[in-house]
Amino acid sequence: MEQNSNLIYRTCFEDDSFLDLQQYCNDLISNEPDKIFKSQDFTSIPEKLLITVIQNDNLQMSEVQVWEHVLKWGVAQNRELSSKNLRDYKDYSKDDFNTLKNTLKQYIPFIRFYNLTSEEFAYNVHPYKKVLPKELYENLLLSFLAPNNKKGESKPRISRNIDSKDFDSTIITSQHAEIISKWAIGLEITDKLNSPYEFKLLFRGSRDGFYPEKFHKICDLQSRTIVVAKVRGSNEILGGYNPIAWKTVDRYNNTKSSFIFSFNNNNINDNYILSRIIDNRHAIDNRSYHGPSFGNGDLIIWGLDIDAFSHYCSSCKSSYEKSIRETDDRFSVEEYEVFQLMKIYS
Repeated sequence: MEQNSNLIYRTCFEDDSFLDLQQYCNDLISNEPDKIFKSQDFTSIPEKLLITVIQNDNLQMSEVQVWEHVLKWGVAQNRELSSKNLRDYKDYSKDDFNTLKNTLKQYIPFIRFYNLTSEEFAYNVHPYKKVLPKELYENLLLSFLAPNNKKGESKPRISRNIDSKDFDSTIITSQHAEIISKWAIGLEITDKLNSPYEFKLLFRGSRDGFYPEKFHKICDLQSRTIVVAKVRGSNEILGGYNPIAWKTVDRYNNTKSSFIFSFNNNNINDNYILSRIIDNRHAIDNRSYHGPSFGNGDLIIWGLDIDAFSHYCSSCKSSYEKSIRETDDRFSVEEYEVFQLMKIYS
C-alpha cells in the first residue's frame, strides 16, 4: 500500500465507504507528504483530494512549501499557464493571474499565510499578490510590515503540528534547524533545501556537564558541528557552525566556512543575525579552559562558575563580520547543545 500510496489514496476517496482506509492514507501522507507532492502525477490529483491534504494540521511540511505546491498544481491545471515557468510571473498577463486566481480560490482559505516569515512572504507570496483576495493581501502586508499591529489579521496563527521526535533539542525548533542547515551549505533561507540534513545531538550541558573538559571529551575530533545556546532570562538563542574538528590545542584554528548567528525569539525565525568569518586565522578558538568558542571573543562559551553556579559567556565583534548581540556585556546561558550536521541519503 505504501509503495502504491498515490493510487490507493485516489481510489479510496472516490467512495466514502472507505473511511478507515481514508484515515490510514491521511496519516501516511501527513507523515510522508513527498509521496504525494513529489510524485510524477501530483498535478493530476483531484481538487478534493488536494484540499483534504493541505487542511491536515499534522502535515509534515512548512507552510511556504504547501503554498508553492498549490501554486504548481494550479498552474498545471491551465494549458495556457503550464507552458510557462512558475517563476516567470513577470510574464504573466492580467488574464493569466485571473485564471490562476479562479483555479486556486478553493485553496486560499486553507493556506496558513500568517505562519510565513517576512522573507517567505516577500519572495514567495508577494509576486502572486493578484492571486489572493485584495483584503487578505492587505492584511498580510500589514501583519508583516507592522508585526505588533494585528488589526487586519482575521485568522489566528495556527501552526501545523510538525513532528520533532527525530529532532532532539530543548533550545531550537526544526524550523531553526532548517535555516541553519541552509547557511551551512551556502544557501539563502529563501532557497529550497533539496537534501535533508539531520542534527545529531552530541552534547547537552544539562546532561553532560557544563565544564569545558566535558565538552572537549565528547566533541573533540568531531567536525561539521553546530553549537546553540539559550541566554538566561531572555528569548535570545546564540550559536555557531564549525566545519572543522574541535581540538584541545590552546590555539586558534583556520577555516573560511564558519559562522555565528543569533535568533531573538525561539518561535519567530525572521528575527535573526548571521555573521560569517572575515578573519579566518582566528575562526575557531580551541582553548582547553572553555567550551565551544568562535573568533577572538566573538562568541565564547566559558566554563562553569562554581560560586555563582552560572555558565558565563561573552560576545564581542572581532573576527566575524558583525556582532550577534546588541550588547558586549557578559551573560549566562540556561542550556547549550552541540549537534553534528549529517546529510541524510535516501
